[in-house]
Amino acid sequence: MKIASIVLAAVLAAEFVSFGTAKLVAVASMRKRAAHLGYSTAAYRGIGALEIAAAGGVLVGLAQPPVGVAAGIGSALLMAGAVVVHVRNGDGVAEFVPAAGTGLVALGYLATLSGVSP
Repeated sequence: MKIASIVLAAVLAAEFVSFGTAKLVAVASMRKRAAHLGYSTAAYRGIGALEIAAAGGVLVGLAQPPVGVAAGIGSALLMAGAVVVHVRNGDGVAEFVPAAGTGLVALGYLATLSGVSP
């Protein structure tokens, strides 16, 4: 297993567990963010559940690369969707750069699993 895959999986898992958990338990800042973006708390919890699943998938992917590929693709698509939602909402660059950066990390993770240099 490549060190890059391990590092990128750890970064993605830490981020997705952190933010996914905050969405699932509906902490005040996440409820506010959901309302700002036009989502119900229940819908935002659904996004949080997807983030938790992504965290597990990228970690399992270290032992089972096909699972990692699926999780990496899903993560990249989830973050692309987040960027689109922020742009449609009129948010500035500062609001969508974290999602874009995470999407790039997911693509880097995918590249390490496929043997392509990022």
